[in-house]
Order: sequence, then structure tokens, then C-alpha cells
Amino acid sequence: MSYQHKIILNSKQLSLTINRLSFEIIENLNFDEDVVLIGMQPRGVFLSEEIHAILEKNTNRKIKWGCLDATFFRDDFRRRKDVIIPNETKIDFSLEGVHVILIDDVLFTGRSIRSALDALVSFGRPKSVELLVLIERRFSRELPIQPKYIGKSVDVIDNEYVSVNLEKNNSHVLLLNKKG
Repeated sequence: MSYQHKIILNSKQLSLTINRLSFEIIENLNFDEDVVLIGMQPRGVFLSEEIHAILEKNTNRKIKWGCLDATFFRDDFRRRKDVIIPNETKIDFSLEGVHVILIDDVLFTGRSIRSALDALVSFGRPKSVELLVLIERRFSRELPIQPKYIGKSVDVIDNEYVSVNLEKNNSHVLLLNKKG
């Protein structure tokens, strides 16, 4: 099967977007209170690491960071025929009473975020959870999930999907359209 692609964000635009999102967090949150960043496995982790570095540099504070795999909290976990291999969850601190910023690359149906919210409470009851996504796929939500921080919103139809590449020397976001 072949694909047509369109660049949504090139490397420079992606860098600017990540910086803007980081400064929106700084603008909106009081860092005198506990704020933690949680990157969703697999593709939200690199994005959260980038934002984490920018926040620590610009707030002169140590900010807790972790990564979360919500595989076993998915609503389709037992319905799949293929074996799902989970990624690592690394949260070595309590989320009790803290502000959590949950970070993922693409928001599509909202089901992964719902799974992540269920998984998060295993680590304590956060004071608040705010969602940051690099790309919001509009018109495809199945659950009432809405991000607070959005890198870019795109209108995507059923035969299209978004591919995020956050490699150091070749970062970009593509909109891929299936042909044939």
C-alpha cells in the first residue's frame, strides 16, 4: 500500500511548537506547588523529556518527570488477538496532591488518555491533571477528552493518520493518506 504525505510541522516548526507549549505551561502554572510531567509511552516520552528540560532551565527548579504505560488499562486489552508488549512505567514518586501534566504526541479517539488517567491513580490522587498533546486530531473523539495545551490541531479523515518523528536530526510531523 502506498501513501501520500504532507508535512504538518517541519523540524524548525516542531522546535518552535515545543518551546511555545513549554512556555504556556510556565505561564499557567504556579511552580511553588508540586508540578510533575508524565510522558505517555511510547511516543509521548521523548516529547515530555524535551519539555521537561525547557521547564527546568527556564524556572530554575527541579521538576519531577516520569513515563507511563497504560497497556493494561486499555478497554480493548482483552479483546485483541495479538499479544501486546507493554513499555516501561517509571514513576518513582507519589502523585498524591500534585499537579500532573500528562503528555502525548497525538490525541485521536481519547481512549489512550482515558487509560492513562485510570493508570495514574495507581500512584496517588493528583490535585489536577492537564493534558498536553503535540497534535490534536479534530472530529475523531470517541470520549469527552480535551487537551489544555495543543501544539497544532489538524482535521483528519478516516483514511489518514498522523506520523510524529522526534529524532534529533530528522524531526517532523507528517499527515499520511492511504492510496489504493
